[in-house]
Amino acid sequence: MKNRLEELRRARGLRQEELAAVLEVSRQTIGSLENGRYNPSILLAFKIARYFGTSIEDIFIYEEESP
Repeated sequence: MKNRLEELRRARGLRQEELAAVLEVSRQTIGSLENGRYNPSILLAFKIARYFGTSIEDIFIYEEESP
């Protein structure tokens, strides 16, 4: 799943550590989310969307895999 997390974080001038602290996760979690190695739980996705004042769909882009 692609996402715009790094773009949104940088636009606010935040370091990964700062965003992680706000969301109560590790910096490694933020890095893994930004690199697409980890998909967030629904609860974390809601927290991220609420923090940035946008919808989950505006941050996380679901792409169906081709058969």
